[in-house]
Amino acid sequence: MTRPTNVHVPYEETDIVVVGGGGSGLTAAIFARKAGARVILLEKHTELRGSTGLSIGSITATGTWHQKRAGIKDSPQAHFEDMAKFAGDLAANDNEELRRILVENVTESVDWLMSLGVTFYGPMPEPPHRAPRMHNIIPNSRAYIYFVAREAGRVGVDARVDAAVQRLVVEGGRVVGVVARIAGQEREIRARRAVILATGDYSSSPEWKGRFNPAVADVDGVNTTNMGDGHRFGEDLGAQVKFGEIVYGPNLRFMPPPKPSLLLSLPPHPLLTNAMRIALERLPAALLRPFILSFVTTYLSPEPSLFREGAILINKNGERFADELDKPNYAFGKQPDKVGYIVFDEAVAKKFRKWPYFISTAPGVAYAYLQDYRRNRPDLFHKASTLGGLAASMGVAAGRLEAEIARYNASAAGRPKLAKGPYYALGPVKSWIILTDGGLTVNRNHQVTRADGGAIPGLYAVGSTGQGGLLLEGHGHHLAWAFTSGRLAGRHAAGANA
Repeated sequence: MTRPTNVHVPYEETDIVVVGGGGSGLTAAIFARKAGARVILLEKHTELRGSTGLSIGSITATGTWHQKRAGIKDSPQAHFEDMAKFAGDLAANDNEELRRILVENVTESVDWLMSLGVTFYGPMPEPPHRAPRMHNIIPNSRAYIYFVAREAGRVGVDARVDAAVQRLVVEGGRVVGVVARIAGQEREIRARRAVILATGDYSSSPEWKGRFNPAVADVDGVNTTNMGDGHRFGEDLGAQVKFGEIVYGPNLRFMPPPKPSLLLSLPPHPLLTNAMRIALERLPAALLRPFILSFVTTYLSPEPSLFREGAILINKNGERFADELDKPNYAFGKQPDKVGYIVFDEAVAKKFRKWPYFISTAPGVAYAYLQDYRRNRPDLFHKASTLGGLAASMGVAAGRLEAEIARYNASAAGRPKLAKGPYYALGPVKSWIILTDGGLTVNRNHQVTRADGGAIPGLYAVGSTGQGGLLLEGHGHHLAWAFTSGRLAGRHAAGANA
């Protein structure tokens, strides 16, 4: 391998360089290392996490221990067919080769994760899946990173954080390494076999979102590090991005609590997680409700029915900024701090204390009502006998809020007015892009391909970066692809020029 021409740049060599330290990148690094390759993993964030550690945490799969124990007869072929039902009109353009790879290999991914210590609860139903297939992690998605990062250390992956890759190194049309800024210093790392891109999606890049879906360009992504770095590297070498217009969101979600909830603080020790699994399977729902509501009131969205019944959106200046019944989630990007508050009166509050009026829900698991938010999320709950008192609790100017409510009531043709107090607000609430589905084109071996279908030598992509025309609608398919593509690509890349 040729020594870099810039002798002032520190230089080292390895077999595989993995760019990105989320679930797919860590998995690719582990399986490349287990196949005999020396691996350096570079993560630009200050910790290993990626979108995996920020996800809800479900994986959809067939033929698992959980399905067999429940007596569920299922097959990869049935899973393959049902995924097309989620895709709807887009199914005709789906990458069926990659879909086939996913459904035929995801069971092994679940088995491997369980062998590391990951605990799942389920499987849970999700129509139009014909059988329950959704496996939910216990206690939360950070357990994936905990166990997979520990395995990476055990097998000898050299994982480095605060290591942002600036560009790929290409010689004779082959990707032979990267240039990265590691702890503030530029360094060139040569890869004798391959570079694997695992940089996530571009949900936090205004540039990429503006290019493919301009309506959401100014809406923030949940994972702030997902800036489309790998997509840019691939496009520079002739790869294409498929399904770039598909965006999950914008979704309204309440801001996270100032301190991690009990759910996030729990250690993922198997003794604890297996006890939690047994409790979820056997204990009455009433006993489990307080624990489950910690999840429901932290991660899930407010129901649109709040707005239909009379709630309105107010920004930090005390101004109503959107038609709440016409895609209000698209209006948050231009508001102060991109947040708002859901404001309503006593009439609405009385409704949302019992079925069928709930603030948020995990379907089939639990429903959260107004009193649950008061109990579980006091940081979001505001109540006062007057609008001035409510404004003080929200931290907005009292006069502005009072004038705005008066203006709304005067023009609220056909909609409920905000009438008698006491008055309530829930928030801050923010609109988020959860993820984007556009990925670099890849072949069945997860090599990045050019527009003509030819593989770019030395370059692989996994997870969202290497989704390449595979549609992953429905819960549990993105993580399924992250771990499955990581496993397979790590093995393929380790065999390159070995």
